[in-house]
Amino acid sequence: MSFVTLVRHGQASFFADDYDRLTPLGEQQSRLLGKYWARHGLQFSEVYTGPRSRQKQSASAAGEAMREAGLAWPEPIVIDGLDEFDLDGILHRLAPDLSRRDAAFATLLQRFRQSHGDHDRVRHFQIMFEALLMHWQSAPAAEPVHESWAAFRERVIRTIRQIVDRPGRGRRVAVFTSGGVIGATTSWALAAPDRTALELGWRLRNSALTDFVFTHNRLNVDSFNGVPHLEDPVLWTYR
Repeated sequence: MSFVTLVRHGQASFFADDYDRLTPLGEQQSRLLGKYWARHGLQFSEVYTGPRSRQKQSASAAGEAMREAGLAWPEPIVIDGLDEFDLDGILHRLAPDLSRRDAAFATLLQRFRQSHGDHDRVRHFQIMFEALLMHWQSAPAAEPVHESWAAFRERVIRTIRQIVDRPGRGRRVAVFTSGGVIGATTSWALAAPDRTALELGWRLRNSALTDFVFTHNRLNVDSFNGVPHLEDPVLWTYR
């Protein structure tokens, strides 16, 4: 039996000009994860990360904490297939296009754009974003995004299969990625409807752990969205 842990990246710079970098809190979350693993003596045979800075920075911070504790940390292997869905295309091309065709969505987008204060902006963003992703998931491939839902899901499943099908027994693998990838992988392992993939992704905390056990032809969910390394709820974030 082998184990693979999908790790959502630490808190990124939400609403900043450059979202794709960890905040100081995101770095702390990732370092606390590495310290947690070190305290429990976990040894990883392989570490993989998506290509985004927030994903690679999370793996680096966790690995640094492991090495400081005297434990081995494999050099992370970057795999493009672990990238998040086309967030830029969905927000900057699909959202304006949909707002011109759908009055209800246009209202949600306008409320988000007119919101003030961090709490209000996050709340209105989430309402708008959920509606937008539900449309993206059911929309035809011709929509103005780089990657359709079907193509994204197929890419995620293919990548996870490539990782778990690599040779070796008793492997323990860490994969640093994003919420969309984790939601898609979990719903696939559960044979759940497509909508479940999005709903699971929306619940994921930053630096949360989703564990699977696997053999050559089976992938089973063992735990979802765990943050045992973040003992203080103040450290729990979703963006």
